[in-house]
Amino acid sequence: MNEKQITKAYEMAKERYAALGVDTDKAIALLEKTPISLQCWQTDDVMGFENADALSGGIQTTGNYPGRARNIDEVRADLEFVKTLLGGTQRVNIHEIYGDFGGKHVDRNEVEPAHFKSWMEWGKENGFKLDFNSTSFSHPMSGDLSLANPDKKIREFWIEHTIRCRKVAEAMGKYQKDPCIMNIWVHDGSKDLTVERMRYREIFAESLDTILAEEMPHMKSCLEAKLFGIGLESYTVGSHDFVAGYCASRKLMYTLDTGHYEQTENISDMVSSLLLFVPELMLHTSRPVRWDSDHVVIMNDQTLDLFKELVRANALNRAHIGLDYFDASINRIGAYVIGTRATQKCLLQAFLEPLKTLRKYEDKGQYFQRLALLEEAKCLPFGAVYDYFNLKNGVPVGEEFIPEIEKYEKEVTSKR
Repeated sequence: MNEKQITKAYEMAKERYAALGVDTDKAIALLEKTPISLQCWQTDDVMGFENADALSGGIQTTGNYPGRARNIDEVRADLEFVKTLLGGTQRVNIHEIYGDFGGKHVDRNEVEPAHFKSWMEWGKENGFKLDFNSTSFSHPMSGDLSLANPDKKIREFWIEHTIRCRKVAEAMGKYQKDPCIMNIWVHDGSKDLTVERMRYREIFAESLDTILAEEMPHMKSCLEAKLFGIGLESYTVGSHDFVAGYCASRKLMYTLDTGHYEQTENISDMVSSLLLFVPELMLHTSRPVRWDSDHVVIMNDQTLDLFKELVRANALNRAHIGLDYFDASINRIGAYVIGTRATQKCLLQAFLEPLKTLRKYEDKGQYFQRLALLEEAKCLPFGAVYDYFNLKNGVPVGEEFIPEIEKYEKEVTSKR
């Protein structure tokens, strides 16, 4: 469609939504300012810049599509290109192993804010605020247990690493004048039957208390639960129950990863339950085909319901949104754009829901009317609104991004 057709379709959609009391211009403005944090590890299959070894420690990337980013310049170039294909606001989420180490070996317990100074400068130059993650996997001392390890030497190594990561995040937040969200996830668990479940969780809680003891005003820490890891299938120290209890008791942000649940589970109900007891949520959008398989996000019921619940609960100001998948079986740039746009579409549908009328029906016990409107809302022309959002932001509309990515592959990634 050309600009005239897109605008005409939008004006018609605007009238249709207005008849239900929904302001599409307001929804677009809200979508434009709601940031989505792009995961830097989609560019290079979570390899980072320490070594060229495959992942270990409970996670795995599958696929060998050509064009993987091989260094910090290529990672940044890919992210810069992705930004040209996306409307709205994006942040960039960085794992510790992506530091600018200048070709030198810097062990995990030696990392400093200086190793991310160039990232901060790059983010400012390219309009990206930064988020951060500690990295406990793919290291000689990872093993099956890190922060929950009874071995004091190993445990203190990972405590020091995570404290230093918080200081990196603090420096990022101060530099960008906006809190850096730092996620803590560890793979700790066991492949088979475990008899010391309580002991490891007690150690993990003590380690976390030590890590989080220092107040840092320019960053926010969050803790991510896990169902299981590859090779650690029988027991996970940082399970949902553990993390929910820890975050509630310590008033810590909870990271809810949509990839950590089976397809038949709908985790949207967790939003209202968790937000009664934790201050904020970090949402990692991913797609579980078989639990944590980290497929590219699509606009499916689980993702749509999650963001509708976030809006229905008036909790948008208490949640942070990021992507967390790493698919090496398809064009990696395409994976970014599909996943980000799918997340945006789900957010937009949530913003366009005729919530005032739906709440009125519910309050009055008019359940037939509520269900009828929920069903009819599925057919409302939200696609015309999303097309206009992209047109307004000067990025490709509809499938127009496909040839742009094909061109980048031909000219850039295929030559790596």
